Amino acid sequence: MESPAFGQATLSNCERELIHLAGSVQPHGVLLLLQATAGLPVLQASQNTAALLGLEAEALLGQPLSALGGDVAEAVSSRLPQLAGLGEEPLPLRCHSGQGRERRYFEGTLHQPPGGGLVLELEPTDRGVGLAGSSGAPIGLTDLHSAHGARSIAAAVQRFSAAGTLNGLCEAVVQVLRELTGYDRVMVYRFDPDGHGEIFAEAKAPALEPLLGHHYPATDIPQRARELYLRMRLRVLADVHYEPAPLVPPLRPDSGEPLDMSMCHLRSMSPLHLQYLKNMGVTGTLVAALVREGRLWGLIAAHHYQPRHLRLALRQVVELLAEVASTRIAAIENYAHVQVALMVQRLEQRLIEATSTEGDWRQALLRSPQTLLQALEATGAALFHGDEVLTTGEVPSTRELRALCEWVHAQPVGADEGAPFSCTSVGRLHPPLAGLAATACGVMAVRLSLQRPEYLMWFRPEQLQTVKWAGNPDKAALLAGEAAEGADGPPQDPLQLSPRRSFATWSEIVRGSARPWTLAERSMARAIGTALVDIIVQVNAVRLLIAEHQLAQIRATVHATREPVLMTDAAGRLIFANQAFGALRGSAGLPAVGSALTGLFEDPARVQAVLAELVHQAWRGDWVVAGPGTPVAVRAEAVPARDNSLLGCIFVFDDLRARRQTARARQRLEASLMQASSAGRPHDEVLGAILGNASLAAMDIADAVGAPSVAPLLQEVEASAQRATQLYDRLRSFTAGG
Repeated sequence: MESPAFGQATLSNCERELIHLAGSVQPHGVLLLLQATAGLPVLQASQNTAALLGLEAEALLGQPLSALGGDVAEAVSSRLPQLAGLGEEPLPLRCHSGQGRERRYFEGTLHQPPGGGLVLELEPTDRGVGLAGSSGAPIGLTDLHSAHGARSIAAAVQRFSAAGTLNGLCEAVVQVLRELTGYDRVMVYRFDPDGHGEIFAEAKAPALEPLLGHHYPATDIPQRARELYLRMRLRVLADVHYEPAPLVPPLRPDSGEPLDMSMCHLRSMSPLHLQYLKNMGVTGTLVAALVREGRLWGLIAAHHYQPRHLRLALRQVVELLAEVASTRIAAIENYAHVQVALMVQRLEQRLIEATSTEGDWRQALLRSPQTLLQALEATGAALFHGDEVLTTGEVPSTRELRALCEWVHAQPVGADEGAPFSCTSVGRLHPPLAGLAATACGVMAVRLSLQRPEYLMWFRPEQLQTVKWAGNPDKAALLAGEAAEGADGPPQDPLQLSPRRSFATWSEIVRGSARPWTLAERSMARAIGTALVDIIVQVNAVRLLIAEHQLAQIRATVHATREPVLMTDAAGRLIFANQAFGALRGSAGLPAVGSALTGLFEDPARVQAVLAELVHQAWRGDWVVAGPGTPVAVRAEAVPARDNSLLGCIFVFDDLRARRQTARARQRLEASLMQASSAGRPHDEVLGAILGNASLAAMDIADAVGAPSVAPLLQEVEASAQRATQLYDRLRSFTAGG
């Protein structure tokens, strides 16, 4: 499928529009492509240079940058060493052109585009940027060293850090940024798993109608635009009615290719997007990306109903605060793992006690609907274990449940085998099961066995809901309407092919869907499933010792489990080791049956002491696997026979490498924060607030015991803190005139 050139897209192919090859800029600034050689000759220039620099674009081509006069060439040359370490990220600068009465002052950025060379973007500062309603810094941030400016940023960071919920954080974000930037409306726009957006928080002028809670279809933000937001985290549109200034010449003279403008602040925006904003009555916008784990979590979107432009310093402050908010989002969403771990620990203890007293954990699990159902806000649950189906709450018939289990079992397993399966509309995904909507429209299932279709499932009924869309979300209907408009006459002007004709609220009654499962609920289901798998392993290990006639079937189950297991006889000689334990030993593989347990671990004397203690009580602790030196947590129990003699012992292990990796990552983060703090300026409120936010995020994430991917999250916090500190340092240097 071909990608339409910039400005040539329609509603049917706008997902592929080459928006990064715009070939023009917003006219409140100029763009120069420089050759990175002596003299920095100009290769391309935006056509508006005569108005802002006093020289026609054609006259600049091939000329050294010094032709502009002033200190432009010196300012660019002095920043080239810094630019080398930034990759494609823009570096701010200040300069002036001309002399005497012809002197003009500018601020702007310098970056290295794909394809080589240097892109210099300059915006005049000596005449209000040429826009009505142009904004400086409402907080008086003409100099970051001013006490008021620094306190304002530090207070904003501290306010974000104090937020304990997503609602509270996003409310703080919109309020702070509206006060800071002066836009008429500031919103946090959050994406759902399908890419649709919802206005999650809003701060607005009193006269404006609220948009809070409105939904926007995923097609409103094309995928290419989403990808660019991950690279260029902040974008400003000064005036939706601007006349673009094209690049001269249109193609790069050194390659014959269009200039890649992905990282250009002044890059023109798609005519379709501009028409979209005009339909909303919006004149100026600012958009900052909220990124979590390398994915676009949402956007901070600011709208103004007159032309509005922010000075570079204030734009950098907004980008800094968006980075801080992204860090806090990661911390809040992962803190739920701490609560999940506590709840699952209590549930696991009850099930272990039931196994000891009643011999069956399954009935005990289903006797606790408050724990099993209310924690996940489900109305019913079913356990598929062995050949039995056990239920609690409101559920379909047994025949329907077995059909549902077969369908769930047939679904493809992703890269993360432990992740639960979830859906909000079984009937949509598998129409033969549409009749289950009254009790099991939404399903979440955790797998308990890798070999058999054994699951714990939760159910939610169909929930009729009204979704408020900002205009008709049906793209097909919009396309059909446009086709009808052009049917009796000449082709329509592409600019009139409106992406969203009306932004009046369009309500849709959604049927056949249950309330979506949240990230926290999926995490809880995963943790419960992990606990049940652990219990199943222990029960099966005991049966393996006392029921020889079931050995073949149970051996296969234990061999396939993810938890490493060993069993010994009463003398401590190995009688069983599963494949997971063999994986712990690396190239040594499975130990031989009859091996002494003490020889499998470092510090054999300690292992021997534990064997002696097991006769009296269970033992929990840490060992190190001999050979690869893999650290493991150990749960050891002796298994008595009916005559109280000792049948043997079972040992269940947990690989501690991930936990220790997390600990090392946290230590590295703490060392990095300490180093950043010691290298910073004393009594610097902003730096202290940034480092404090990162430290608080690290504590929230690291405390989430059992949470997936904790170490990478800590590394992400470290990188985010370093980036925020770098942004702050560049901001300090820039606002101080450096």
